[in-house]
Amino acid sequence: MPATPPGQRGPDEPSPGEQPSPDEQPADGPARRGRVWSVLLPAVLLLAGVLFATSANTSSGTDLRGGRHDELQQLISARNGDVNAAQRRAAELQDQIDTATQNRAKTDARLKGPRAEADGLKGAVGLVAVSGPAVTVRMDDAPRNAEGSLPAGAGVDDVVVHQQDVQAVVNALWAGGAEAMTIMGERVISTSAVRCVGNTLLLHGRTFSPPFVITAIGDQDRMRESLDRSPGVLLFREAARDFGLGYRVTTEAGEVMLPAYKGPLSITHATNPSR
Repeated sequence: MPATPPGQRGPDEPSPGEQPSPDEQPADGPARRGRVWSVLLPAVLLLAGVLFATSANTSSGTDLRGGRHDELQQLISARNGDVNAAQRRAAELQDQIDTATQNRAKTDARLKGPRAEADGLKGAVGLVAVSGPAVTVRMDDAPRNAEGSLPAGAGVDDVVVHQQDVQAVVNALWAGGAEAMTIMGERVISTSAVRCVGNTLLLHGRTFSPPFVITAIGDQDRMRESLDRSPGVLLFREAARDFGLGYRVTTEAGEVMLPAYKGPLSITHATNPSR
């Protein structure tokens, strides 16, 4: 709409001194809207206050959604129990197979040679318990402060142990001449895969929470030197210094016993790299 020239009225503007009749007064003027808000606003604030007070009284300072979190923890514990039971059953069946094979090899000349060769590879594969001097690495998430907030300058990903952090330690220990290794008490073999989801570690079908403990048997000095030289471990140590993550290397006194691997050995998928 074009602007009204000075001294002239617009098409919808009353003349100076001219007032609209009562019949022409708008039904919803500013005064009426003000009265409506003056009534509604206190009512809304009162209702919000009642809801907040009811929520605080019901929760008693706890998380109202905690039940769902507890259910998830119970589900994880139940599944871990199922996996442990299945692994124990698999180990029992494998022992029965080994015993039957050994007994048959005593009377069947066709099995003696292959059986002796397989037995000779058990140590290298990780199917027998071993003992020796060891180094243990302990890695942990950064603790929250009293208010539950993150350290200054840190994001959520900065204060948890990641898959690449665990893998860096494992690789450094192998590079330092480790002869055998466990992660959270699980014997690591050539087909073991370290995976992390959030701040939990998945290994051999089981779920572990931090702190993550890695123990390796071998030359202790060489393994510690390899940890000190590893670029990946160095990055984690810097994060530990900046954000409070846990990192501790212990040279074990005396010999440490590492258990044999008891899981399945079959490979579900393999590719020949020469083809």
